Amino acid sequence: MDNLLSIVTFIPALAAAILAVFLRGEDAPAQRNAKWLALIATTATFLISLFILAQFDPADTGFQMVENREWLLGMSYKMGVDGISVLFVMLTTFMMPLVIWASWGVSTRVKEYMIAFLLLETLMLGVFMALDLVLFYLFFEAGLIPMFLIIGIWGGKNRIYASFKFFLYTFLGSVLMLVAVVAMFSDAGTTDIVKLMSHEFASENFSVLGIQIVGGMQTIMFLAFFASFAVKMPMWPVHTWLPDAHVQAPTAGSVVLAAILLKMGGYGFLRFSMPMFPVGFEVMTPLVLWMSAIAIVYTSLVALVQEDMKKLIAYSSVAHMGYVTMGIFAANQQGIDGAIFQMISHGFISGALFLCVGVIYDRMHTRDIDAYGGLAVRMPAYALIFMFFTMANVGLPGTSGFVGEFLTLMGIFQVNTWVAAVATSGVILSAAYSLWLYRRVVFGDLIKESLKAITDMTAREKAIFAPLVAMTLLLGVYPSLVTDIIGPSVEALIHNYDLALADAPSAVKAAASH
Repeated sequence: MDNLLSIVTFIPALAAAILAVFLRGEDAPAQRNAKWLALIATTATFLISLFILAQFDPADTGFQMVENREWLLGMSYKMGVDGISVLFVMLTTFMMPLVIWASWGVSTRVKEYMIAFLLLETLMLGVFMALDLVLFYLFFEAGLIPMFLIIGIWGGKNRIYASFKFFLYTFLGSVLMLVAVVAMFSDAGTTDIVKLMSHEFASENFSVLGIQIVGGMQTIMFLAFFASFAVKMPMWPVHTWLPDAHVQAPTAGSVVLAAILLKMGGYGFLRFSMPMFPVGFEVMTPLVLWMSAIAIVYTSLVALVQEDMKKLIAYSSVAHMGYVTMGIFAANQQGIDGAIFQMISHGFISGALFLCVGVIYDRMHTRDIDAYGGLAVRMPAYALIFMFFTMANVGLPGTSGFVGEFLTLMGIFQVNTWVAAVATSGVILSAAYSLWLYRRVVFGDLIKESLKAITDMTAREKAIFAPLVAMTLLLGVYPSLVTDIIGPSVEALIHNYDLALADAPSAVKAAASH
């Protein structure tokens, strides 16, 4: 099918345009029609995206199903997928119908709410498919706008503060990336991502104000991109926007933020930082590894003292993203395989945990852990599903959470045993805060009067969780579903990275080794 990637990318935007132009009013039928159109559009997007997976050949390490049209000023509208990006496309299209279905209870400005999520899906898909640097930047930055509105309009009581903090952190990080994009175009004469991967940017050491820049322009451009991707992940210490955004965002906004938006940072490291600035990547690796290890331990300890369920899971997300950056910067097959696997797995598990919070928040309108206790008495189905995803978050063998963490730790152990030892402690801390949360919410006696009339999950809520449970189990017992697709592309990425380092000036390699 020609233009398959564009069709998948822009179906949600087309549905958003139909909603904006043709749907009028805020009465119940109009709200129902908005929800159904959004659900049908996102479901159709997922079903059509299955053709991308069906046509994809994992053995081909290049970009596939490429669409390329001249645009302006030498730039082009170029889309394509490889083994690294195709699963992020599938994760996005898989999660969005569940996100819309989980929003069935929204009753305020429903049309605008659905339009925001539909546009956000188009922009997220564009990030993972774009093969032109300017096109990528436009999709990457434009995605801020719908999420800014989702938090700022439909969020909690401090939504304005959280939405502006989210916007300013991510936008300011990306300003430096824009400067690097302009510098790359000036140097290479193209914005084609495939050509930029094979272009050798200057890596000779030089001094500025007496300070030696090891790796030269590569290190500077790496840092410019790193500023954007580190905030997006988010990495310690630029992670503070995430807990506020999660707490204030509506449930569906938290799910999209955790399941998909955070993955753009890791994807950026793999698509740009490692192949385009290999010397800068190598120079900065020790610092990033230790930042990741600190993030895992620090944010896990912070999660232990949280009283808000969403904030606890948000800090858990930062800790799990620490494993991702560690795996990527290990720069070996196990590490990067594990990092990508962890991102896919985290999309299902963390998204499901935020949905679990949403289920009881819809009933009790509070996220305070102390407001609950003994829910297993009244909500046995909820207790079972919450337990399953708590165990997956801990990394229980048999769930996808175990595979991702195990692979990343294997990868980092080959590179730096001290970082691996520190990071491994995060597994214990993860069990501590996850089980602490579950015990206080679900176990114990049902003594609070407000909880004695609480009802168990509805059929719709159970149906939303069913695909997430299935994928978490399937990837846990059969991880080859992911590793067979990503493996050849990751192997090619590492091979090219090693070749680039081998060709680097000896002075650079000597400095990087220290």
